[in-house]
Amino acid sequence: MFGRRSLLVALLAVAMGLYLLPSPIDPKPHVLKGPPPALEGPLAANTRLQRGHRLFTGKLHGPESFTADDLGNVYTGTVDGKLWKIGPDDSLTFITQMGQNLPECGFSVDYEPVCGRPHGVRMDRHGQLIVADSYLGLHRVDPKTGGKKLLLANSEGAGGVPFAFLNGLEISSQTGIIYFTDSSSRWGRRHVKLEVIELNSLGRLLSYDPQTGSVTVLLDSLYMPNGIALSPDEQFLLLAETSIGRILRYWLKGPKAGAMEVILDNMIGYPDNIRLSDHGTFLVGITTPRFQKLIPPFLDMIAPYPALKRFIAKVVPLNWYNILLPHYALVLELGLDGKIVGTLHDPEGHLTWAISDVFQHQGRTYLGSTDLPFLPVLEGWES
Repeated sequence: MFGRRSLLVALLAVAMGLYLLPSPIDPKPHVLKGPPPALEGPLAANTRLQRGHRLFTGKLHGPESFTADDLGNVYTGTVDGKLWKIGPDDSLTFITQMGQNLPECGFSVDYEPVCGRPHGVRMDRHGQLIVADSYLGLHRVDPKTGGKKLLLANSEGAGGVPFAFLNGLEISSQTGIIYFTDSSSRWGRRHVKLEVIELNSLGRLLSYDPQTGSVTVLLDSLYMPNGIALSPDEQFLLLAETSIGRILRYWLKGPKAGAMEVILDNMIGYPDNIRLSDHGTFLVGITTPRFQKLIPPFLDMIAPYPALKRFIAKVVPLNWYNILLPHYALVLELGLDGKIVGTLHDPEGHLTWAISDVFQHQGRTYLGSTDLPFLPVLEGWES
């Protein structure tokens, strides 16, 4: 009897301790539009993503986003804070380190604010790389010398609010204006799982004018804004709200200039980067699919319950959430009207999974990721 009573007292003490322990997140209740769509029609499963192969296994860790120059070189940034050039002959050349080059870079997320973490990477009209480093701000990088120039620090921010998680990037070929996203004013990239669980609307879409150095907030109160892509005529851009599985269209020109509209909601997965394809469509990398099986997806189940999310954030280590992520790769192809016209799948993750970017250049498709230690590519785009 005494042993049982002692055990009960101990369990109550632990429960009380967990209850009183402050939670790192402050979630609000959120109800998604409905269950995930079925894998049918243009969403029907296939194996098109299994036709590729991997490059640089063990050499590139988390090539997240891509850009290219007129000479056929492709550029990307990795989880260790480094920028790389991939030559037409698949040679790999180090360009620069965004932060400090320490032995711990790439091995511990705690060092990311020091090492840097390049996310959005684009080539400007002058042949210079523009890089959105999640922690260190917007930079201009000379791809030949590796020389860096800070354009806008995270600490500067916009409207009196510092940046915490720079992410997506796009550059107007007409004006040179740089469009970018700050996914959260609270959570940095290394705490992205808390950002997704908390489901806050602390993200922004912004523009930076390199001629004047001025920063403009175009949209705020966004749910983890991530990848952005300009339309071919630059009348609008598409923007992914990752944490709620939604894509927005923001009008830059015309009678709707400054207006925002939802073009895709209740998605089959959580969108990351959006890119224009080489055949006039938009390609969307899905970082995690959202499938309805015997039970609803984990994030769907906990979304309406702030107390449950606060408790989970207190007791579950961040790296444990990886066991919930299926090894399933998915790319959506959208028409210019935002409607899904096709998909590419790798249901077993044979080639890759957790796709962050889908970049086409000179007949090849590069598939990005935030953490995987290789670069998957497709040769061609057969349906």
